[in-house]
Amino acid sequence: MKFEMLDKKMRVFEQNMDQTVLPGLYIVARLDGRGFTRLTKDLLTLERPFDLRFRDAMIETVRGLMNTGFKITYGYTESDEISLLFDINENSFGRKARKLVSLLAGEASARFTQALGSLGVFDCRIIPLPNDDLVIDYFRWRCEDANRNALNAWCYWKLRDHGMSAPEATKQLEGRSIAEKNEMLFQFGINYNELPAWQKRGVGLFYTEVERASLNPMNNQEVTVSRKQLAVETALPRNMEYDIFIKELLTRETP
Repeated sequence: MKFEMLDKKMRVFEQNMDQTVLPGLYIVARLDGRGFTRLTKDLLTLERPFDLRFRDAMIETVRGLMNTGFKITYGYTESDEISLLFDINENSFGRKARKLVSLLAGEASARFTQALGSLGVFDCRIIPLPNDDLVIDYFRWRCEDANRNALNAWCYWKLRDHGMSAPEATKQLEGRSIAEKNEMLFQFGINYNELPAWQKRGVGLFYTEVERASLNPMNNQEVTVSRKQLAVETALPRNMEYDIFIKELLTRETP
């Protein structure tokens, strides 16, 4: 069989599972650490419940993902997960989900491993969203998830620090309300509202305009130029202010 015929025959099978995100839809990619419970509890010595070295490795992973050639408007990370909002006009690889999933998962795994110095593997899923409101809802959802996880993590590890086993601490938290968990922390001398914002709301990365002095080579005169710079925000706004923040990002031009 000639190569051209064989190639055409096999491409049908190769492309059978292809899915593409329709034009006009936002693309959000969410990456999650695979087996990170074992990585963070058994293989690494980390501060509980939050570790700056781990946080910084996640930030560097997001930074790397936003510099891989895709037009990404916003990167967000909390715990061991990452969410990436693509520019609505991003059309790399014909918006094929399998291409985006494989490239982002591979890139994240490599960059995280390099940043932390210990093997970390990510999976990835693609979430198509049809309008601005759902994009805002998505990131509000992930931010609220960060808040719930942070409160639970602080309570759990404080109970562990005071002699409870893992099953006992888990059982102690079952069915407790947010107010009860806050009171529990207060009894341990911790005001949850005063904890660092990045622990409770995650970290956001986005492009900002920065003005810099430069030299015009044509006339050798100094001029002011604007450049896009990736900013890291560890104190994200809350509630409606966060909604407005995301809405405003959607209007910016992605470099």
